[in-house]
Amino acid sequence: MIAALDAHLPESEFGGKAAQLGQAHRCGLPVPPAFALASEFVDRVVAGDEARLGRLFDAFATLAGPVAVRSSGIGEDGAAASFAGQHATVLNVRSPRQLREALATVHGSARTASALAYRRKLGLLPEPRMGVVVQRLVLADCAGVLFTRHPTTGADERVIEATWGLGEAVVAGIVTPDHYRVARGGRVLEKRPGEKDCAIAWSEEGGTIEVPVPAHRVHVFCLDDARLAALDALASACEAAFGGTQDLEWAFAADRLYLLQRRAITRG
Repeated sequence: MIAALDAHLPESEFGGKAAQLGQAHRCGLPVPPAFALASEFVDRVVAGDEARLGRLFDAFATLAGPVAVRSSGIGEDGAAASFAGQHATVLNVRSPRQLREALATVHGSARTASALAYRRKLGLLPEPRMGVVVQRLVLADCAGVLFTRHPTTGADERVIEATWGLGEAVVAGIVTPDHYRVARGGRVLEKRPGEKDCAIAWSEEGGTIEVPVPAHRVHVFCLDDARLAALDALASACEAAFGGTQDLEWAFAADRLYLLQRRAITRG
């Protein structure tokens, strides 16, 4: 099944990421245009079902531009298990051929040795089921992550890490990002510049490339007070929509803020 984000997306069919992005969309949060694929549909596409491939390519055309193909495993992004870093995301997918390859990559990432070991550690069923979110790619000026509680101290404050370009540079540890601590309500508690000497950018042929950051921007803060205030407001909106703690991936493009992913903070 292919479903729009405004449809009912049961976690048991579409996975945690799709279900949470769907809820975010219905709550009016700034989620990029996207659609979700149920795990059974993904299985059939990876197996070569031509009818489902045709439906997938038709849906892809409606997004009218490059996309990010994100894992949405059943049991992923829950309160007890995040699967962060275990399941794949493929960025800047630009053609039906690349989309088919990206779907196979994401599907296969649930079956790597490390992902299966993580499942065993958490006592989950050994056979993974993988839904997928196909999301319009945000051509980000800067991007990063936000935690609504300090992940080390547990303090009730927003911790934000940011870099130039796509947020994969933060998630994958490619750069030392800018670091911010912001009190609930937006008061800045700490700002520490990073070492952002490269950025992840999109290639016109598809996929991503590392590009050098000009020397004069390496230590310049990505986020000014207005952007920090917008992120604090997004954190509050996510708390209202979901309750509990928030682990967010976000991006700014031309000063417009987007919510790319949301999960609860977990040590799992």
